Amino acid sequence: MKYIWIISKRELQSFFDSLMAYIMLFVFLGFSGFFTWISGNDIFMVGQASLQSFFGIAYWTLFFFIPALTMPLFAEEFRSGTIELLLTKPVSLWQVIGGKFLSTFLLIMIALVCTLPYYITVASIGKIDHGAVWSGYFGLMLMSATYICIGIFASSISKNQIIGFLLALLFGIFFHIIFGILASSFTGTIGGLFDFLSLSTHYDSITRGVIDSKDLLYFGSIIFLSLVGTESILSRRNS
Repeated sequence: MKYIWIISKRELQSFFDSLMAYIMLFVFLGFSGFFTWISGNDIFMVGQASLQSFFGIAYWTLFFFIPALTMPLFAEEFRSGTIELLLTKPVSLWQVIGGKFLSTFLLIMIALVCTLPYYITVASIGKIDHGAVWSGYFGLMLMSATYICIGIFASSISKNQIIGFLLALLFGIFFHIIFGILASSFTGTIGGLFDFLSLSTHYDSITRGVIDSKDLLYFGSIIFLSLVGTESILSRRNS
C-alpha cells in the first residue's frame, strides 16, 4: 500500500502541475452548476428539492472528462521511456496500476466534494430525500471508477495519448449509449442482456436510491476485467 500511495501522490501532483486538474474542476463545476441551478431543467423549474438534474449532467460530463484524465497515465510513460525506470524500482505491476487508478479516483472525489454545497443548499430550501442523494453520489463514484479502469486499459494499449483518449471513449460509449439503444431495439433474452450491459441501467437504479447486488456485480466485473486486461498488456510489454 505504501508504494501505491507514493505513485498516487506523484500522479495526482502531475495533474495539478499540468493544470489538467484545475481545468477539469473548473469546467465540471461550471457545467454541473449551470444545469443544476440555471438551465431550463434546473431545480427551480422542476419545483422540488432534488439533485437529479445534477446527477444527470454529472453522468455525461464525467464520461468525457475521465478519458482525458486517464489518457496520459501509461501512454506518456511509454512515450518518454519512464515506464522502464518505474518498473526497475521495487514495485509490482499491480502497485503501479493501483497507484495510477487511485490518483485519478481521488481527483474525481475532489470534484464531487466541491459539489456538496449544492446538496447543502437544496436541503436548506426544501425537504430532500437524503438517501437518494447519497446513493446518487455513490452511483457517480462507481461509474467514475469503472471509466477510470477502462481509460487505464486504453492508455496501456498505445504510446499515443490521443489514441488512448479515443479508445477510452470508444470502449465507454458502448456501455454509456450503444448497449442501451440495442436493449430498446430487441426483446426477450437478447434485449435483457443488452439492458444488463448498459451502464445507464445500473446507474439510474442506484441514483433512485435502489442499491442492488447485481448493480454492484456489474460495476465490479468491468473494473476487475479492465484492470486484469491492463496488467496482461503491461506484462507482455515488460517481458
